[in-house]
Amino acid sequence: MDWSHYRFRSLWVLPAPPAAVYGLLEQAEDYPRWWPQVRRVNRIDDTTGVITIRSVLPYDLTFTAREVRRDPDAGVLEIAMSGDIDGWARWIVTPRGGGSIARYDQVVDVNKPLLRRLALPGRPVFRANHWLMMRAGRRGLLAYLARNQETV
Repeated sequence: MDWSHYRFRSLWVLPAPPAAVYGLLEQAEDYPRWWPQVRRVNRIDDTTGVITIRSVLPYDLTFTAREVRRDPDAGVLEIAMSGDIDGWARWIVTPRGGGSIARYDQVVDVNKPLLRRLALPGRPVFRANHWLMMRAGRRGLLAYLARNQETV
């Protein structure tokens, strides 16, 4: 087993229609406005950007994200990642009652040398770090959605 290989899945139940959620998720350059762990998004062109993230642990991960699929009708956003992490991530936004579910799937290999050296003993901590980041992202998006609905 490669201890630097990870699969993650998060489900965010949100009180906004899928089109509104999708519209916010497709604007990656705005993530730092509502997701504190997304520190920087620097757009390179229409389909590529460099993203820096940091959760609870004191290390940054920087990677290039390249759009692979953007399908508003299907509610799918997918990127390929390379840099400190290599792999892919995908949002799928679907209706649920009067709101939506945003499903996030990610499969990555960690390349950052320190994290690779600590892969086996650090794995539970790294997974918890990711969970905390995703929890904060959901909370941030909920607050951002609420602010946007108030201004409409």
